[in-house]
Amino acid sequence: MSLELQIGLLLLLAALGMPLFAVILGIALVGLQAAGYEQAALTEFYGLGDMPGLIAIPLFTLAGYLLSESGAPKRLVRLSDALLGSLPGGLAIVAIVACAFFTAFTGASGVTVVAMGALLYPALKAAGYPDRYSLGLVTAAGSLGLLFAPSLPLILYGFIAAPIATNPTVSVQDLFLAGLLPGALMLVVLSAHAMWVGRAVPSTGKAFDARELWAAVKDARWELPLPVVVLAAIYQGVLAVSEVAALTAAYVLVVTVLVRRELAFRQLPGVMAEAMRMVGAILLILGAARALSNWFIDQDVPGRLYALVSNHIDSPLEFLLVLNVFLLVVGMLVDIFSAIVILTPLLMPLAAQFGVHPAHLGIVMLANLQLGYFTPPVGMNLFIASYRFKVPVTTLVRATAPFLLLLGASVLVITWWPALSLGLLGGG
Repeated sequence: MSLELQIGLLLLLAALGMPLFAVILGIALVGLQAAGYEQAALTEFYGLGDMPGLIAIPLFTLAGYLLSESGAPKRLVRLSDALLGSLPGGLAIVAIVACAFFTAFTGASGVTVVAMGALLYPALKAAGYPDRYSLGLVTAAGSLGLLFAPSLPLILYGFIAAPIATNPTVSVQDLFLAGLLPGALMLVVLSAHAMWVGRAVPSTGKAFDARELWAAVKDARWELPLPVVVLAAIYQGVLAVSEVAALTAAYVLVVTVLVRRELAFRQLPGVMAEAMRMVGAILLILGAARALSNWFIDQDVPGRLYALVSNHIDSPLEFLLVLNVFLLVVGMLVDIFSAIVILTPLLMPLAAQFGVHPAHLGIVMLANLQLGYFTPPVGMNLFIASYRFKVPVTTLVRATAPFLLLLGASVLVITWWPALSLGLLGGG
């Protein structure tokens, strides 16, 4: 059977529901076998153990799942409400900020929809926000934190991009800085929209209450140091990313189990198993996609891709425009982890030829791919929210359409204004 026929058969199986990692690995196996490297695909799984800092992924994931099972979501909502609840559209802004913070630490947009949506959707409806707006907000806001440290997609892109020879190079620390301003832009855009929608919501007459704010701060006193410790330790170079992840996981474990006692020891195995199922899926995808990337490199796919693209595209702006469209389509069809691992080795050399900084490329990739969480036909958050809130997926598609337009416009600004990503790195 020819190579083309084997790959075609695998793609057909993918269309029929075969798991994506199996399709990726299958294509890598037949491609490398045809190139004379029969065992190369399997060695990529062994090679995962040698990736520096990879331990950060399971540790940050565990910390996020422990937080989601504790009372942290309620405390985060209370603190956000005390700070922002008195503004027009205050509760909606609370939902946006709380979801972004929570997704940054869990790394799983779907977990945010389930954990935070259960609190915020009924509250938004009770406050008088339109049902469609409330549904769209909790479905779309779940992906906002992916540009903020210590988001798993940011870390994963950094691990894949760091060994690729580009000038300049990029690290996970660079990406943590590069994502701050673009992520803040998205929060500001949705918050401004929330204030506009909030004009039509009956006023609660709620005023800023310093005593409630202080009480909320004291209630969340154990969670508040987390982002400060993570960002300060990494940016100051005190600890490596893996060490920060270990510190974060240990801190969250001690606080949730021993200090607050919101999780019993008997619950830990279940929470850890759930977290590691997600990690296992990521590692399967990572190993399979690394094997596929090796075949692409062996076949000089990046060079061929550049030769093809350069015949039709002359400037970095044109390249980034086409890249936006391409990534949006990919985000509709492929999960973000698979897309990062497969596309990063292909796009980085190509982007370098057009003078695009690898950190800027990473933020543009993630900003586009995060829209895929709530973009039909296979946006994961659409189906999670449909199951969680008992509404048809078609209703959610209509509800999230305004948020897709707003965030899509933000992505264009992020794409065409490199200083937004590179300003904190001293570039742009």
